[in-house]
Amino acid sequence: MEQRVHFITVATLDLDAARRFYVEGLGWTPTLDVPDEIVFFQLAPGVVLGLFDADAFLADIDAGSALAAAPSGFTLSHNVDSPEEVDRVLGQALDAGARIVKSGRQAAFGGYHGIFADPNEVLWEVAHNPGWRVADDGTVVLGPVEE
Repeated sequence: MEQRVHFITVATLDLDAARRFYVEGLGWTPTLDVPDEIVFFQLAPGVVLGLFDADAFLADIDAGSALAAAPSGFTLSHNVDSPEEVDRVLGQALDAGARIVKSGRQAAFGGYHGIFADPNEVLWEVAHNPGWRVADDGTVVLGPVEE
């Protein structure tokens, strides 16, 4: 198996609230929207986020009610160019209906970050990390910029 991910699919307890938050609140454009089932957003070349109605998600994976449908134990991260941009995005998310979990502040990794929860408790980290960048070939580079 190659080391890559194409779809990140999150079981979503309230798909309508999620759709309103991402489309109307954050201004995202769906790639595909199937009412009462799933909405997809392209995040990057070859990478899609799917917000899947929790009941449809459980039926799709044949789990019945054996698994909890609510997401936990992970964050999705959105990296920006400055601490000011972190605060701006956190404010935009708050205005769209997010709950601020951690306000913008200095981070242990040396940058600046904050965390919000969308209407279904999906956690998003918004970070400015001067040691994170994407090379021209699309490779993520972690660490100081070499001169």
